[in-house]
Amino acid sequence: MTILDHKIDFAVVLSVTKANPNGDPLNGNRPRQNYDGYGEISDVALKRKIRNRLQDMGEAIFVQSNDRKSDEYGSLRERADANVELAKILKAKTVSGEGFARIACAEWIDVRSFGQVFAFKADKGAGVSVGVRGPVSIHTATSIDPIDITSMQITKSVNSEPGAARGSDTMGMKHRVDSGVYVFCGSINTQLAEKTGFTNEDADKVKQALVTLFENDLSSARPEGSMEVHKVYWWEHTSKLGQYSSAKVHRSLTFEKRVEEPKAFEDYEFGVQPLEGLKVELIDGL
Repeated sequence: MTILDHKIDFAVVLSVTKANPNGDPLNGNRPRQNYDGYGEISDVALKRKIRNRLQDMGEAIFVQSNDRKSDEYGSLRERADANVELAKILKAKTVSGEGFARIACAEWIDVRSFGQVFAFKADKGAGVSVGVRGPVSIHTATSIDPIDITSMQITKSVNSEPGAARGSDTMGMKHRVDSGVYVFCGSINTQLAEKTGFTNEDADKVKQALVTLFENDLSSARPEGSMEVHKVYWWEHTSKLGQYSSAKVHRSLTFEKRVEEPKAFEDYEFGVQPLEGLKVELIDGL
């Protein structure tokens, strides 16, 4: 496998229909909004979905969700200890941070993609505090227009404990975005790819994960089919540093409203301003 030898930029256009794409725990789990009313999906949530898709593709993932674990380990420390080489380092009196990072990057695709902070307390060894910077960076997804949030009250129809009376305190709230089109951008840095061992094959897997981002991602807040990837724009530069800055590449993605009050993906016209010497691959969502 060849280490990534050229810069990559990408952008993803997605839609939300009657779903909560990313609840804000500091605001009653309402869909995230900025102060201007535009919807947001955090970069952390997007990376979680990419990890899940890579895991579905059979890749080894270090930061796994508890409800999607593919192994028996209940913590990151246990997963690290299960690697024989890392376990030896953790038990040693002195820790080689560079060696620890190299082994972790080789073992888990999410570590060599997004990076990871390893901070484990000393057991019999010296403990470890190692930071890995990953080459894949992702922006927060933002809706093209301000979103409207609908809230509804829900009630519990059964008792959790025998003999308990069901009262008014069993009520709750659910929130959703009725409709919205979001865009997020990202880049893959070759200098950091060389340090983590991120390969051209890894980049292709990330691209495939972006195209299928919401497959196998259903929940009560995000019913099947309520979130959809429509377009993935993928720019591959011809050099390590790239012909253009990522900001300029991302700005080359344009959109126009087809109707006065757009609500769906079809209500926008998307395009890409040509940049000399840089081609874009356009991939339709599944």
